[in-house]
Amino acid sequence: MRLLLTALVVLASAGCSRTEDHGAPQHPPATPKRRVVPLVVPSDAQIPAGAQGDLIRRGRTLAMRTKEELGDRIGADMHCSSCHLMGGTVAGAGPWIGLSGAYPLYRARAGRDTTLEDRVDECVERSLNGKPLAHDAPEMKAIVAYIDWLSKDVPKDADVEGRGFTRLERPVNVDPDVGQTTYTVRCASCHGLDGQGKKNPEGGYLYPPLWGDRSFNIGAGMARLDTAAAFVYANMPFGAGKTLTVSEAYDATAYFTRQARPDYAGKAGDWPKGGKPPDARY
Repeated sequence: MRLLLTALVVLASAGCSRTEDHGAPQHPPATPKRRVVPLVVPSDAQIPAGAQGDLIRRGRTLAMRTKEELGDRIGADMHCSSCHLMGGTVAGAGPWIGLSGAYPLYRARAGRDTTLEDRVDECVERSLNGKPLAHDAPEMKAIVAYIDWLSKDVPKDADVEGRGFTRLERPVNVDPDVGQTTYTVRCASCHGLDGQGKKNPEGGYLYPPLWGDRSFNIGAGMARLDTAAAFVYANMPFGAGKTLTVSEAYDATAYFTRQARPDYAGKAGDWPKGGKPPDARY
């Protein structure tokens, strides 16, 4: 079971999804209903020439090789595309296509309207357990340029099919002990029996760790049962999504999300206006 690269994340997870609970006692402004359009990945032939094209390509490299490119700034042995698969181009895996038109966006976890740059940094700090980027940093500009390019053909008032991580109905009985067996049989070949992932002999990680010091922290979307189970069901084992039942996906997710992982220093500031989801880790 492979949670590939992609911060950048969790744009998650951890996800950049509208499925996050935005309800709060203060009743933030209602988000107008947006139409849904097909998800279409632009071809490389559409990348412009010159400096702008170079910036877009740099952003894609950062998405696919986040840990290698940003080094010690990233605490997890993961990439943005660990959750936003294939550089944010896969439906049901937190695609970045169309995100540019969705922001600014009210997010209950932050308790305010957030920018796309804010969202990128949320993933850096949580899903990648790293240090945030300045909004005017070259790396941030490259990531945003890449997202803008992916989003260029999506109308500003529309969402794409497969946006975020589509929620499932949680089974009545979720059993992490049963999930350990499912994990061993269906997931451990990529992520290891110890959940520490699989290294690339040429450097970096082929498959990211799902728990431990080098994985995402408790503030990441992927640390939440419902978010992670939706991702697992739709996409895992890698290349064979939806071959697990919903119950198997939930059980396996309950097993790996309960394992030890880094804390998140800013957790006390989350959901300041209420609306904390029931599957939050804190």
